[in-house]
Amino acid sequence: MAKSDSFFIRASVTTSGTTYVQSEIDLGSYVNLGVSKSTIMRIHNVAVSYFDANLPAGPILKDADAKISWQLTTQSQSELVFPTDKSMASSGSLVIKTGVTPSQDYDIAPQDWTNGYLIGVDSLFMGADLSAVLDSGDVTIALVMEVTLENATQANSVALALSQQ
Repeated sequence: MAKSDSFFIRASVTTSGTTYVQSEIDLGSYVNLGVSKSTIMRIHNVAVSYFDANLPAGPILKDADAKISWQLTTQSQSELVFPTDKSMASSGSLVIKTGVTPSQDYDIAPQDWTNGYLIGVDSLFMGADLSAVLDSGDVTIALVMEVTLENATQANSVALALSQQ
């Protein structure tokens, strides 16, 4: 298979107070690391939304400073990891400051990737954590990834090996 047309993969995770949680994104029907012919995935863009878990149209409220953090990794995690962790593909946060409009912050900006991010694993893991319990309750973080599939070549296999575990 040559490079495919792009398509979208959607995923979400809902926070659980200040306890780290994650959900698995099954890529088994896309990524195939067979012996004779392998197919890998390339993430071109990640769009993220934050919603009140109980009322999607409702505001996310906190009477003091708080941070809603998320990460997309190639390995299961038990807590948020630093961008230097080779399993990290993307991450971001929504910072809530008292008396200031919430602002979104991309820790690893997917929009800055020149050729996309290669993925050669059967699952991705979307994790989330809160720095403080929010007045409005838990938050659902949803993402949409624009991806393509391509045959594994020697060049992209080397790039994949160098960029992640």
